[in-house]
Amino acid sequence: MKSIDRRKIQALSKEVADKIAAGEVVDRPISIVKELLENAIDAGADSIVVEIKNGGKTYIRITDNGCGIPKNEVELAFQRHATSKIKEAADLNHIYTLGFRGEALSSICAVSRTELITKTPEEKTGIRLCIDGGEVVQKSDTGCPDGTTIIVTDLFYNTPARLKFLKADHTESTLIIDFISKMALAYPDIKIRLINNGSILFSTPGKGDIYTNILTIYSKEIGQKLIHLTEDDGKGIKLEAYISSPDQTKTNRKSQIFFVNGRYISSKILDKAVAEAYAEKLFEGRYPIAFLFLNIDPEQLDVNIHPNKQEIRFDDEGNVSHFVRSCIRKGLLTADAIPEVKKENLFAKMPVPIKNQKTEEQVDIKKLLETKRKEQEMITQSKNSLFINKTDEKAKDRNKNMADDLSFVKESCETYPLPIQQPVEQQNGITAFVLSNLHPTGSLFGTYITAVDENYFYLIDQHAAHERVFYETLLEQYHLEEKPSQILLTPYLLEIPYRLKNDDVHWIHSLKQMGFALEEFGQRSYRVTEIPMYMSLTESERFLDYFCDNLTEDGELLDPKKWNDIVMKACKSAIKANDSLDLQEMIQLLKDLSNTKNPFSCPHGRPTFIKMSKYEIEKMFKRT
Repeated sequence: MKSIDRRKIQALSKEVADKIAAGEVVDRPISIVKELLENAIDAGADSIVVEIKNGGKTYIRITDNGCGIPKNEVELAFQRHATSKIKEAADLNHIYTLGFRGEALSSICAVSRTELITKTPEEKTGIRLCIDGGEVVQKSDTGCPDGTTIIVTDLFYNTPARLKFLKADHTESTLIIDFISKMALAYPDIKIRLINNGSILFSTPGKGDIYTNILTIYSKEIGQKLIHLTEDDGKGIKLEAYISSPDQTKTNRKSQIFFVNGRYISSKILDKAVAEAYAEKLFEGRYPIAFLFLNIDPEQLDVNIHPNKQEIRFDDEGNVSHFVRSCIRKGLLTADAIPEVKKENLFAKMPVPIKNQKTEEQVDIKKLLETKRKEQEMITQSKNSLFINKTDEKAKDRNKNMADDLSFVKESCETYPLPIQQPVEQQNGITAFVLSNLHPTGSLFGTYITAVDENYFYLIDQHAAHERVFYETLLEQYHLEEKPSQILLTPYLLEIPYRLKNDDVHWIHSLKQMGFALEEFGQRSYRVTEIPMYMSLTESERFLDYFCDNLTEDGELLDPKKWNDIVMKACKSAIKANDSLDLQEMIQLLKDLSNTKNPFSCPHGRPTFIKMSKYEIEKMFKRT
């Protein structure tokens, strides 16, 4: 039997116990910002300034004009389980504040250097308290305005094991920016300013209008299409919501933000309620925009589930779900939910390239196809002319002119080479299938190309086929040294969320790798001046919208798997939908598809084409 080194049971020192306990509340800078911001709101502030540096690792400052902390309570405030929010266990059944556990300040000061400057309206001077790693190192009176300022520096300086698990600066600051943005929505009466590395990212007006904050923090494009709902069940549940119509959707749930009694939460119950409200109204893989502000009698829910307080339990989950679902459904039956056709949407926008060395080397595919058709006609006519009497001088002149024309066409095709139709290839005795050898005959429902060869009838899903071509072109373009692009005569604006603006170096570089050119144009806007040569303007807009929606908080795409995943999903938003293709366009699409590495399926695994043998068709008609 293995011997056991039995050790004596002993109580941990306060220093060790505090550091362990701090791990439940503070695991990264956003934890500190969340706790201090909630304390400022609970203090009754109507103006809060949040400032961070280096993602909050080296510096976090939160200043409010709330009630402040009395001088004789400042040290007590930093002790574990010291709070002004509750007094006894029964108070946990009706919590009206964001904080109540009494763990935040003690946890923060245990793993950082913390400075507190505070003053109540009743006191003539304020007090300054400095704590390093949980130990008070300085305490003195100071002049300051009413309210509280807390400065946190050198996070995890005394717990290096935890410090090494923090992400890059921009990743940590992105999480903070995203959280502050959401909290600003729920508290429109509070003026909230966010400063990152010395730059003001945004400042809300604090005039009590949620809708104004949505426009400030997100975008006018989103805000103008939202449906405003208010509902009261008369039994302690109220809802104010801003939701999108079914034609205004996103590719993920990041734009679904829920608050319960002013607390930002994650809730599968509300996720499900929103999904059910929009059931049968959205395409697969699309999600609505939903800002829900729910107010419930505190006695009907439990917020004391986890130290981060983002998880809650409803006493009657079914009732809450039904209430939210029915409210949203009512909103979707109003006139505001009907898609609006506007003048600018009646005509598809087309890119207007400026001729330069970059664009002159490219040529429109329809012009290429027309040139190729003329070449084939000339070749045929030239062959037929050989049977004309050679003594016919007019015929000789005609043949000479045709030869000159044919030479011109050949020179043009050498300048702008077309995809060469591949012969059937032999690989290890196996005949390789070449899609470009098929003969398109037409299309069904504006979606499926019909084609034949000697023995089979084919149906090609033009959307899936274009998706495969687009996907591989996108990846190939990313790795090319030269990025063929087209300059837009009229650039368009791309608006991004603040969480991406925080660190735009990485994702803008990735877009440049594909042929996009973006110029900064305001706080959250970029002018798109160039797009990849192979994209239409509409395709580029859809692609950029999806790309920004699905970037992770770090904004980096160095990982090939991450990049492939983004591209694979984004290409779906840029494929042709319900386009009517002419015969030459069908031929070109098949040629492009045959040149891909995997022409048999789209990037998501759906087949690009199916076939039926001549024999099977004859059997259906009882001919065999």
